[in-house]
Amino acid sequence: MRHRMDPPTHRIIVDERERRSGIPDLLKSVDINVEVKTLPIGDYIVAHETVVERKSLPDLISSVFDGRLYDQCDRLRENFEHPIILMEGNVDEIDDIIENPLTFYGAVSRIALDFKIPIIPTPSAAHTAKLLVSMCLKKDRAAGPFLKKIKKSNDVQKQQLSSLSSLPGVGEKLAGRMLEKFGTPLRTFNASSAELSKVAGLGPSRAKKIRKMLDTKSSLHKKGNQSTLQE
Repeated sequence: MRHRMDPPTHRIIVDERERRSGIPDLLKSVDINVEVKTLPIGDYIVAHETVVERKSLPDLISSVFDGRLYDQCDRLRENFEHPIILMEGNVDEIDDIIENPLTFYGAVSRIALDFKIPIIPTPSAAHTAKLLVSMCLKKDRAAGPFLKKIKKSNDVQKQQLSSLSSLPGVGEKLAGRMLEKFGTPLRTFNASSAELSKVAGLGPSRAKKIRKMLDTKSSLHKKGNQSTLQE
């Protein structure tokens, strides 16, 4: 006589972009009920009010420079009681990924101290899956619905401060002073190093680093794009 297997009782909601990571398949292999959806915030919802944003080391570093990181932290904090950032990869490789590791550690410190979001490191996707399972088993599944309507951030000033805070060596206070001096983020980005150095607390050295970062051509740039834009 065949016995009917009970369905998995623990569930994790996974953002559809995480399919390629292989983590959803690892979760299914240990009888976690995986629901794949398009999540506006985060990559995994492991329990009521508990969301996990998974970032590989290269993605975490690039999100610092393009301004995504702090905006994501704002939205995670605004919409979930227990946001978590999961940092996946070998930290020993930071020196090979970024010229100045202090920029990386400054960003990590800001996440932990200013946003009060815990950062948990894992060495690989397999260990990430184990951590997600552990979180899922620890949380009370009956506390309420996983999914909810996510509020969209429409605070322009907060977005402006976030974009400027992504610049090398710039925190929220310096970002505020930049806006006081130049009026808009665009004017700040277009300012010369001499003009930037006049912002109180910034100085010539940091101003040069900011200009170097803004003016250095990205390795992602394709030669054909420039001619297309000029037509």
